[in-house]
Formats: sequence, C-alpha cells, structure tokens
Amino acid sequence: MRSGYLPGALAIVVSLRVKPEREAEFLHLLTPVLDAMRHEASFIDAALHRDPEDPTHFMLYETWAARRDLVEVQMKRPYRAAYEARLPELLRESRRATIWQPLRGDFAGLATRR
Repeated sequence: MRSGYLPGALAIVVSLRVKPEREAEFLHLLTPVLDAMRHEASFIDAALHRDPEDPTHFMLYETWAARRDLVEVQMKRPYRAAYEARLPELLRESRRATIWQPLRGDFAGLATRR
C-alpha cells in the first residue's frame, strides 16, 4: 500500500495533562515551538488537540520525515529549550508519547477553517 508519506516517516502522539489554571501558560510556551518547527526540513505536519471534556488535557500529533533527525537534531533545537525547561512544573503527570508509522493521511482543507 502506498502511504503518501516518505519512507521512514514517523508520527508521535503526545498526551499532556496540564495543571489546572496553567493551560494559558502551557499554550504560550508551546505556540512558538510549533511555529518554529514547521520550518524544519524534516517536518511534515502537526496538530494540537484539547479534550472537550477536560480542558487541561492536550494531545499533540507530529509527523516527521525521519526518527534519527527528530531525536538527534529536532528535539535539541534551541527554540524548544524554554518549553522543555518549564514543562515539568506545568504538568500534573508525566507526558506520555507513543510513536507510530504513518500509513495514510486525509485532510479536507485547512484544519483551522471554521
């Protein structure tokens, strides 16, 4: 089956449970990271979601062209430093990340369309 993704691409799904009343601070720190990483050569896509039943629970979905580049280069970018440094004090439990192999992606226009 043809996936439409580069061979070796990977998706990371990160679950983040933020302390109550810290959501705005969390989003303030995460936004510049998302804005910067979209310009990376190995970046494919990302989507940030919020649980409609629990406004302190976020899910971040990222797709990257290569695992090695993500681990050895992207995760160490300077624009991630402030976010990574503050994250432990903003979370009510450790983030959970799982890695997936993208098989297919279907998108009906821009996700930000309302």
